[in-house]
Amino acid sequence: MIRDDRFLISRKAFAIDLSTVTGKQHPRGDRTAFSGRANALWFRRQAGVTRACIGSLMLFSHYLLQPLDLADPHAILAADLDGRYGGDCHGRWDGTGYWGAEIPATRDAHLAILRPMLANYPAMPAGYDGWWRF
Repeated sequence: MIRDDRFLISRKAFAIDLSTVTGKQHPRGDRTAFSGRANALWFRRQAGVTRACIGSLMLFSHYLLQPLDLADPHAILAADLDGRYGGDCHGRWDGTGYWGAEIPATRDAHLAILRPMLANYPAMPAGYDGWWRF
């Protein structure tokens, strides 16, 4: 992944909760295979409407040249990871409507993050690291 200092919506960047970056790796011939996940936030725009999203990222690579330091989330994120699937969205807020979890406590937790995130667009959400892109 590549870390940018400034946000551009066209780059489809993610703000990542570093405390949730996890993964496993194993040898694959003379290379290393890695698979993991991380919780993330991101902005997307559809039909001229900006949306704040919360969810997770699948992090993987089948052919890393060297094993990763699994204790260092920055080392994991800076690896040559595959991002073809993008984020797995669990909740989305566009300023007027919410899409996502139907469990009230989960919905309320999402909105507690997404409302101020969208109100402060394009600022980095507090407690997250970014902007990361594939």
